[in-house]
Amino acid sequence: MPRPILIIDDEARLAEVIAVALRQRGFATHFVDSAAKALAWLDEGNPSLVLTDLRMPGMDGRALLQRLQAARPELPVIVMTAYASVRDAVALVQDGAFDYISKPFEMEDVVATIGRALKLQEAEAENARLRQELEQNYDFGSLIGTSPPFQAVLQGVAEVCASRATVLLQGESGTGKELVARAIHRNSPRRHKPFVALNCAAIPEALLESELFGHVKGAFSGAVAARQGRFAVADGGTLFLDEIGDMPLALQAKVLRAVQEQTFEPVGSSRTVTVDIRFIAATHQDLRRRVEQGAFREDLYYRLNVFPIQVPVLRDRIGDLEVLALHFLKRHAASMGKRLDGFSRAALAAMTAYAWPGNIRELQNCVERAVIVARGTGVEVTDLPPYLFERRPPIGQGVALGQAAGGAVNLEAELARIERALLTEALRTTGGVQARAAELLGITERSLWHRIKKLEIRITRTTD
Repeated sequence: MPRPILIIDDEARLAEVIAVALRQRGFATHFVDSAAKALAWLDEGNPSLVLTDLRMPGMDGRALLQRLQAARPELPVIVMTAYASVRDAVALVQDGAFDYISKPFEMEDVVATIGRALKLQEAEAENARLRQELEQNYDFGSLIGTSPPFQAVLQGVAEVCASRATVLLQGESGTGKELVARAIHRNSPRRHKPFVALNCAAIPEALLESELFGHVKGAFSGAVAARQGRFAVADGGTLFLDEIGDMPLALQAKVLRAVQEQTFEPVGSSRTVTVDIRFIAATHQDLRRRVEQGAFREDLYYRLNVFPIQVPVLRDRIGDLEVLALHFLKRHAASMGKRLDGFSRAALAAMTAYAWPGNIRELQNCVERAVIVARGTGVEVTDLPPYLFERRPPIGQGVALGQAAGGAVNLEAELARIERALLTEALRTTGGVQARAAELLGITERSLWHRIKKLEIRITRTTD
């Protein structure tokens, strides 16, 4: 039996009319004429959604929303209000209500709003279920986030970790590719064996072969003793080759053989060594383009690209920013012996508006710096590094965001301008399709809708 919609209006006749109209459209309903009766019925009825009037004697819609937010934060609330109280209704939306409907209204508008709320609730519940299911079966360690792009990464980790398939992690620098590689290893049958990492771009070309395969005594000038390479050390476990796109072309043939046949010869030796290794490679470069340019072997590319995972940039998962920032805040505050309880709304707004070209690594550095300079119980906007307020790169190929002119800056106005520019560009890029725009911005469709209303952005849909 479907969960009912709870309708609350001190005009009992109007509440009944709405209930009947919704039942005719296939919804289960229950109506009451006061907030107190609604709260008394809440546990017994287990509604899927609350549709409440704003102005009511006794406990009004605002007080009811606060009680519901505390007791049932997952329950969507839609506020009905007379036109003169729209400003109050907008404030309620900012406080957590899903949306508002102005009286008088058409039932089709009510039905459409309810449909959006229930669809979003279903999607959020499915995301929570998937996350819980994954976390029950897998140890994701420092992989933090609930945005759709990052959920896809977690799903990929869950799908590939039990196999021995080679994984290719692709994404910009600072996105956390090594953390993903470690999560794959930690959830694999090799978890009790070594995880060995090597950054191919950090080792001089002349030494990279020896670092990978080891060498025998006297193999070259300075080789005063035999030395194991990373392939031998990783035997039985996982070898993570970071920035493999920077590997010299001459060495790629030997790496291909080692990956393909699990055998190699140390530098200066004719003895073949056999190993059992799971390979994970990572790069910030477009390997396909490197192949076309003749800078990367095509056969090695296909050998590595068995199970590709695209690790998203932070600006594409901006909905995860707050939880990531709080994670870093807790870590750095503890290491410095400070007690900080979070970020101010202005600080979070400024961090959300920034494009984060350095991704999660840059965010971590930003939070560490803020923890150092913070003097209060939380991080304020003045504790953030100045570069967050300088000229920002656009999302995609959209608008460039400029600096506020003059001396003193109206922070709220500047942040609103930045937010408007980001939202407008995302909507333009997606032809006005809000679901796609929300995905591009890394926020929920509900959050996007609230921001559009707050900033009074007009949406123009385009068709192909």
